[in-house]
Amino acid sequence: MKDNAVGVAPPARRRRGASMADVARVAGVSAQTVSRVSNGSPDVVEETRARVLAAMKELGYRPNSAARALKHGEFRTLGVILFNLSSTGNVRTLEAIAESAALEGYAITLLPAVPTQTGVNGAFTRLGELAVDGVIVIMEVHLLDSATLSLPPHVQVVVVDSDAGDRYAVVDTDQRGGARAAVEHLLELGHRTVWHLAGPPDSFAAQRRTDAWLAVLREAGRTVPPLLFGDWSAESGYMAGRLVPEDCTAVFAANDQMALGLLRALHERGRRVPEDVSVVGFDDISEAASFIPPLTTVHQDFGEVGRRCVEGVLRQIRHQSAEHGTALVPTTLVRRASTAPPRQPR
Repeated sequence: MKDNAVGVAPPARRRRGASMADVARVAGVSAQTVSRVSNGSPDVVEETRARVLAAMKELGYRPNSAARALKHGEFRTLGVILFNLSSTGNVRTLEAIAESAALEGYAITLLPAVPTQTGVNGAFTRLGELAVDGVIVIMEVHLLDSATLSLPPHVQVVVVDSDAGDRYAVVDTDQRGGARAAVEHLLELGHRTVWHLAGPPDSFAAQRRTDAWLAVLREAGRTVPPLLFGDWSAESGYMAGRLVPEDCTAVFAANDQMALGLLRALHERGRRVPEDVSVVGFDDISEAASFIPPLTTVHQDFGEVGRRCVEGVLRQIRHQSAEHGTALVPTTLVRRASTAPPRQPR
C-alpha cells in the first residue's frame, strides 16, 4: 500500500498584463492607433480615442513609458532642482512649472538640494540617474558658478534667478527695475533718502535689489544710509526694524515678509506707517494687500517665470540645441497705503 503523498500545488503563473494588441482587439482598431492614443497624438478621431481609452480601462492597460522613451528618445519628464519650498517665490514658480509642464504632457521630478556646493553637486549628479529630458534649476545663491558642476549629456537646462546667462538659458524677473521703481517712488514722495532692508548677501536677487537702491540714491545725490540685513523672514525684518533710527522716514525692504516684520517693529516703537515712516516691499505676496496698512510693493509675476522656464527648456529639447542669455519678466510697482509724503517739521 502506497503512502498518501502530500501534493504541492505548482506556483501560480503571474497574470500577464494587457498588451497593446489586446487593447487594439477590444477597441477594434490597429495597434498603431492605440500607440497614437497612448502618446497623446491629436491625429485620432475623438470617437476612436474614447473607444481606445475605454478598452484600456477595461483591460487595466497602462502604456509603458520606459519603452516609449527608448523608442522615441524622450522620457516626457522635467527635473526641477531647488533649495527650499519655504520661499513664496519658489512655491509659486514651482506651481506654474508643474501646470505648464502638464499642459505639454510632461511630468516633473523634484530634486531638493542643500544650499552648499556639495548639495548642488549631489543634485546634479542624481540627474544622471533619473529619466529626465531637461532640468529647471531654481538657484538663490552663488553656487552655480562652480566649474565642478556637470550635467548628463543631452539634458537641456533653464536656470531661474541667476547671472549664468553666458552658460545657460536664464529666466528671471526684472529685479533691478523693480527695486529702482520702489526707491524712485519714495524719493518722488519727498523723502530725503531711503533706508534699505536687504536680503542675504549670498542671494543674487538681494544683490540686484541692493545695487539698484544704491544706484538710484547716488544718481539723485542723496545720502546713502548703512544697510540693514535680513534673511527673507518676517522675524529678521522685525529685528532690523528695531534698529531703524528715529530720523528715518522711508524704508525699502527686499521682500514682503521682511516688510511685515518691519511693520510690527515700527508699531511697537510707536512709529506710524506711513505718517512717520513709509515702507515698500518686494514680491506682492497674496497677503500684502491685507497688511496693516496695506503694503506698497513690487509685483513679481512668478507664474510667468514658471511658464517661460517650461517653454524655454522644451524649445531646447525639441530643437536639440542649448540656449544662452537671460529673459527678464517685467515687474510693476503696486501703490498701496504704506507710503506717503514725509511729515513736514512743525
